Amino acid sequence: MRKWLWWALQLAVAGVVARMVWGAIVRNWSEFRSLHVSLAPSPGWIALSVLVVFLTYAIQVESWRRILAGWAQRLPYGRAARVWLVVNLGRYIPGKVWSVAGLVVLAQRAGVEPWAAGASAFAIQAVGIGTAVALVAAATPGAASPLRLGAAALIAVATIAFLAWERGARGVARLVGSSVRFQPLPLTAVAESAGLSLLSWMTYGVAFWLLARGLGLPGALPVATAAGVFALGYILGLLALFAPGGVGVREVVLIGLLTPALGGGGAVALSVASRILLTLTEVAAPLCVLLITRRAKEDVSVRT
Repeated sequence: MRKWLWWALQLAVAGVVARMVWGAIVRNWSEFRSLHVSLAPSPGWIALSVLVVFLTYAIQVESWRRILAGWAQRLPYGRAARVWLVVNLGRYIPGKVWSVAGLVVLAQRAGVEPWAAGASAFAIQAVGIGTAVALVAAATPGAASPLRLGAAALIAVATIAFLAWERGARGVARLVGSSVRFQPLPLTAVAESAGLSLLSWMTYGVAFWLLARGLGLPGALPVATAAGVFALGYILGLLALFAPGGVGVREVVLIGLLTPALGGGGAVALSVASRILLTLTEVAAPLCVLLITRRAKEDVSVRT
């Protein structure tokens, strides 16, 4: 009975997410078609951008696995990818809590201890925000107010410090009623996860730059600028609790920062195209992983 209810809940959530994702695609596609800007699309560059986005997802999965490994939680890569990519769809539901809650629930179902699942959900968010701030500060130092960047960095560092503190980890374990042995998050795990997270922001930036090339936009957009601008738009959209998937917030930030390099029409075209591309890849990635892992399980069962 419980299994039937769980599948029913999953189908209901999937239906809500699918409806919101489709609405985002239709809305952005309509805006894209209404643009009056000279484009010279190149499918090869756009396809390469998509591949780099998928590479980014793969790096993010491993970054989360390094956090889990720091707490002695061994999660196979295929299972971790399924959890991570499915949870990513939760950002399209209003309220950022759904992504975090989904990661906690699905990680536990995959075999992660409850307290480690909860702590890792907050730790990976902190690592992601902290490394994004570092990239923005290095690549586009004048793109955002130092006060806002400093506050985001301080919150990220404080979260990691709390989880790396023995009493902090003990408090998290008590919150979930865990009686298992726990340990503070090792700094080596933080460093490994942060390095991979920073790399994922860089590959996101490369994919963004490749998309600009694929659209054939007039003007020059350096790779470093593309990476810094994209990271800033992404994290501000992530921090906007009222915006599902950061819709609207990310686009406003990107348009404002890209206009000097690409012009108003080019900036709008790239921001809208990026939203459409990422929405499609965020839907396609978990479907691909689910199909691959299911086929692998079927092959194993046939052999045995």
